[in-house]
Amino acid sequence: MNEMKCPNCGEVFTVNESQYSELLSQVRTSEFEKEVHERIRQELALAEQKSKNEQQAFLSEKNREISELQHQINQFSTEKELTKKEIEREFDQVLTVKEQEILRLQNQIAQMNTEKEWVKNKAEQTTNLLLADKEKEIQELQSRLQTIELQYENQMQKTLSTIEKERDAAQNQLALQEKEAEIAQTSLKERYEIQLRQKDETIEFYKDFKAKQSTKMIGESLEQHCEYEFNKNRMAMFPRAEFGKDNDARTGSKGDYIYREVDEHGVEILSIMFEMKNEGDETASKKKNEHFFKELDKDRREKGCEYAILVSLLESDSELYNSGIIDVSYAYDKMYVIRPQFFLPMITLLRNAALNSLQYKQELALVREQNIDITNFEDDLNAFKVAFAKNYNSASTNFGKAIDEIDKAIKRMEEVKKFLTTSENQLRLANNKLDDVSVKKLTRKNPTMKAKFDALKGE
Repeated sequence: MNEMKCPNCGEVFTVNESQYSELLSQVRTSEFEKEVHERIRQELALAEQKSKNEQQAFLSEKNREISELQHQINQFSTEKELTKKEIEREFDQVLTVKEQEILRLQNQIAQMNTEKEWVKNKAEQTTNLLLADKEKEIQELQSRLQTIELQYENQMQKTLSTIEKERDAAQNQLALQEKEAEIAQTSLKERYEIQLRQKDETIEFYKDFKAKQSTKMIGESLEQHCEYEFNKNRMAMFPRAEFGKDNDARTGSKGDYIYREVDEHGVEILSIMFEMKNEGDETASKKKNEHFFKELDKDRREKGCEYAILVSLLESDSELYNSGIIDVSYAYDKMYVIRPQFFLPMITLLRNAALNSLQYKQELALVREQNIDITNFEDDLNAFKVAFAKNYNSASTNFGKAIDEIDKAIKRMEEVKKFLTTSENQLRLANNKLDDVSVKKLTRKNPTMKAKFDALKGE
């Protein structure tokens, strides 16, 4: 029997064990509900802030790309105007030259008319024939001049049409990228909403799961969870590994599970001493993770394991232990504290690091068989391996980013080069056609005009 005092009236009354447990359970359930709701609110706030940050970064990147495309469109417009002005200037020059030639021919025609009057009395018929030939030549020259003018106008229209098509293509690409950005933003929002719903369902599941289990059952369920996860992936990920309960209590204590893996020559790749700890919300005394470090380190050394890992659900409110894999080697050598979801990733991480140094371990085992003490060499080698892997990963990441940026810049420059090459070819063709127009070519099939020009050169 337990005596309790009412905080309002001060009356003392007696309750039996079952009534006392029921009152205590109600108080703890209310506190647990309040704590769970507070954690859910914090996680939702963090997830919402993370989503906003990612959306802001994504929108910033798209705005930058939109600015670049707008700049390219403005640049294309400027180049189009310059090209148009250049073609008009060249066309005006050609027209000026042709007008001068026409004026010179008109002067020649006037001179020939004078000559025609002078010889009219002597050779009227011959003069009429010559006059007809001259008029025919003048018409041919005018026809050729009109043809050249039409060719230049067509060339200018084609150039302007090409530039307008390039501008329309750039605008279409800009609109497409804006649509893709909007779709990606919607998809990101939906994905985070799904993740939040999954977290809510997980919280409800563990809340119900804890309420149904005793303290002993909770501890056993954590061990069964780890064993099930390992056995499910044993053949695919750890074919040569052993993972089982530590049943050797000759030293006075034992851990929960031991992981050992050796290569085909019997050289140990990796060994880990595991301890699984959990407690229900109804447990009267709350323990901390650090209360188990000393005993776990003792078990690791006695059983000859390289690493010690505490798989724990204790201190569920601790931001330190909830942040991921926690290295506590500052207190005990090669010891880590993890949550159950990091059980397999932690083994994989340590195993990959051990496989990278397996060759050195094999050589080290061979040297140790020859009674040479190189213990310090192995420690230095592991430190070098960790530092080298960190530097290599950092350099590889930066190198990949630099290559991606170079590829993007090369692609943009190739597009600009293609546009400039197209404009250059069009101007070159126009210049070649202009060079082909000469007095010599115009008078090549006209001996009378050729003779007149030769006479003018002689004068």
